[in-house]
This record gives sequence, C-alpha cells and structure tokens, in this order.
Amino acid sequence: MENIAKLLNIEYPIIQGGMANIGNPVLVAAVSNAGGLGLIASGGDDAETIRKKIHLTRTLTDKPFGVNIMLMNPHAPKIAEMVTEEKVTVVTTGAGNPGPYIQSWKEAGIKVIPVVASVALAIRMERAGCDAVVAEGNESGGHIGELTTMALVPQVADAVHIPVIAAGGIADYRGVLAAFALGAKGIQVGTVLLATEECPIHQNYKDMVLKAKDIDTVVTGRQTGAPVRVLKNPMAREYLALSAKGVSLEELEKLTLGSLRRAVFDGDIERGSFMAGQISGLVKEIKTVKQVIHDLFDPVEEYRQKLRVL
Repeated sequence: MENIAKLLNIEYPIIQGGMANIGNPVLVAAVSNAGGLGLIASGGDDAETIRKKIHLTRTLTDKPFGVNIMLMNPHAPKIAEMVTEEKVTVVTTGAGNPGPYIQSWKEAGIKVIPVVASVALAIRMERAGCDAVVAEGNESGGHIGELTTMALVPQVADAVHIPVIAAGGIADYRGVLAAFALGAKGIQVGTVLLATEECPIHQNYKDMVLKAKDIDTVVTGRQTGAPVRVLKNPMAREYLALSAKGVSLEELEKLTLGSLRRAVFDGDIERGSFMAGQISGLVKEIKTVKQVIHDLFDPVEEYRQKLRVL
C-alpha cells in the first residue's frame, strides 16, 4: 500500500486540515508549494465562491491541491458538481456521507478522501470507492468524534485496504513517527498550521494557540450531537455552564452563531470560537508553512534510529 505522497503526487505525505474560514488560497498554496497538499475549506460558502478560490489558488501554485467539503453545508450539492467541472485534484469531506457524489468525482479523475471517526464508516467509504480515508481522533480541533487517534488509527488501518491518513494530536516529528507506527500512510494537520506566517487568522488567535497549555481546550456541543474542540475562553465557559443548566439547543446555537468568524477575522477573545486541538501546548512559535513541514519530517529518521534501543 503506497503512502499518500505517491497517491497524490506530492513530496511529503501530509495534507492540511479543512479549516473553515481559514483554508484560503494563500494558506493552501503555501502548503502545496512546501510539498504537502493544501485544501480549500468550503465551510459555509457557496459553489461560486469556492470556484473563485480555486482559480485564485491556481495563480499561486502549480502543485496539487484540493477542496474540503462540509456536507452539512446547504450548498454542498452545488459544490460537489462544481469541483467536477473544475477537475480539482482531491476532495476531502466531513460532516456527512459523500456517497451520492463519489461516482461523479471519480469519473472526473478526482481523488476522494473522506474524514472518518469510526471503523464502520471507513469500511463503507472503501466499499464506495474512496481512495483513502482520514482517521481523525478527538484530540483534534474543531468538529470531533469520540475515539482518540491512538485507538482509532490502528483499528481503521486493520479494517481497510486503502491508505489511512492519521489526524489529531500531531504537531512534531514524534507524532509523525507514531502515526506511521499505528498503520497510517500519511498525516493531516491543522492546529500546527494556525501558528504560521501564511495562516490568515487574527493575531489574537495565533497568540492564544502559542500561549495554550495541555489542558487549555474544552469540548462544546456534545448534547447537540456536534461536539467541537475549542480553546478555553469566556464564551466556551459560558456555553458549558448553560449546557449544564439544560438550556435549549436554540439558546446554545444563538450563543455560538458567527463565533468562528469572530475568532478568525476579529480576534474576539471574549466571544469567538477558537478551534484548536489538544496539541496546542506543543506549538511555541510562529513559523512559515515550509518550516512547519520540514520540522515535522526531517528529524523522523534520526529519531527512529534512536528508538532502536527500546
């Protein structure tokens, strides 16, 4: 089974997470130009907005890149059609079943890589003809499942014959080596890319990631069926307090409406939703995307040799 670098015709077996409001053409091109696979994040955008981002990204890189489609987006059917027209290199999906779109994507020559949080879904995606799956543990920032990366990745790797990409809790070369030891053929990262020069988020967001410690994330939204890992701040604490009181889902949704945009664009420390993973505590400085990718992979072989004493 080949690693994803060969599958996707990229230098390093790494893809950027599909980060809503963050995965813009500048960040995507930076990841692809550095040897990984950048992903335009569709978030809640419509098809024509994403088409424009694809065209802009093509002016910034001649390397492969893809589009991440959040299937809960009401515009998802139109976006699914548009990416076949544009013949993008790769589509990754989350928050739903991409089954209805897979055949048309494959006919357009698009590699299809869904994000999965369980073995059962990974098996379904393989049977549907997907090229690989991202097994994302709940250490990740943003929308998460229940299983940890260490528990999920080897079980998925044992259950399917297509490449597995590990996501969640990877911020340095130790995490890369661990992912491959668990059976992955590539990695997906998001949190570590927040603290990069090319990342479009507000400086306050970057500073929160840099200052974060190991226990500085919480999970909101469990009772709504859509758990999300975020950095602790007044809004997250208020959300959890209201949840404990049993307030209605409508009240909770009203509290979080627009909160990600407030974090990304306004840097609103009080009322923003600062999605980030548990690995934030390992992120200590602003780097270029190229530096991040090199730091993830260059020390792996030397570290692997050191582990032979165990």
